[in-house]
Amino acid sequence: MPLIKKRFSWLSVILFSVVSVVVTLLITNWLKDDAQTSETANSKYSCKYDVKRLDGLKYIKPIMFVDDECESENLQDIKQQITEIVDRYKNFEGVTSASVYLKQFANNGWICVNETESFEPGSLFKVPVMITILKMCEDDSGFLNKRIVYEKFIDDGKKVAFKSKSIQLGQSYTVKELLTYMIKYSDNKATILLESQMKADVLQKLFTDLGLEAPNIYANQYFFTTSQYSLFVRTIYSSTYLTTKNSEYAAELLSQCDFKQGIVSGLPKGTSLIHKFGESGNQIEMQLHESAIIYAYNKPFLLTIMTKGKDNKTLSKLIKEVTNRIYTEMANK
Repeated sequence: MPLIKKRFSWLSVILFSVVSVVVTLLITNWLKDDAQTSETANSKYSCKYDVKRLDGLKYIKPIMFVDDECESENLQDIKQQITEIVDRYKNFEGVTSASVYLKQFANNGWICVNETESFEPGSLFKVPVMITILKMCEDDSGFLNKRIVYEKFIDDGKKVAFKSKSIQLGQSYTVKELLTYMIKYSDNKATILLESQMKADVLQKLFTDLGLEAPNIYANQYFFTTSQYSLFVRTIYSSTYLTTKNSEYAAELLSQCDFKQGIVSGLPKGTSLIHKFGESGNQIEMQLHESAIIYAYNKPFLLTIMTKGKDNKTLSKLIKEVTNRIYTEMANK
């Protein structure tokens, strides 16, 4: 009898020890999982919002943009693919640099490849000029119908690879017609005529209202990152700066842009978009850029691509390939 009690006692001790170990492990794992869950949750909500508001009004500060400060996790696979494409062109195709900014409007997600790289926008600058002209129209309803004579030959000193229609010497054009030439055909002569009518302070205020440094109107060059430049296109889409009527008109003009060698060539035929391209640089290093809002899958997204390299043909091919890859991948995003 004492022997049985002794064995029973040892069995109890062993059983108690085993149960204690199991319970301890379960509690430890539960606490670990809970900590990981909390860490994930904290990580998810640690990304703050960056809110840009319009200043200069007495009683109100309208919201211009609301952005997540962090890149979207569900777009990281696309970012990796874009990075690989850009690296391939840099290693084998003579591309010096490229930056890509992608913005989803449905869920506010975004990514940027080579975010800090800056570029000379070339004809992309025609978009802030257009916004400035339309802003001036809000104070002068007849400004769009004002006629301007192209009476003295304009030599802009620029050699462009992608030529289209241009205004003719001796002819008279309304501001509205000049806007069409500037945006649809990227005509530099029409742009110079419009800039002669443009108020510098309105252009500078546009920049500062978007949170950008006010440009020196006498400077020969301006520089933007892809995310900075995208603000101009975004403000048209969201109608947060111009009136709804003028924003829609600006978008309509951008939908008529006749440049087809970049983003358009990377999309299925008939895809709806608004866009503007720009070229700059010199014989040693050329630059080709394009910014667009693409209306695909009932989920519009903004795409800005800026590139530097040896020749525009390769740069346009890079823009096409990046666009095609993003368009394909965005179907499931």
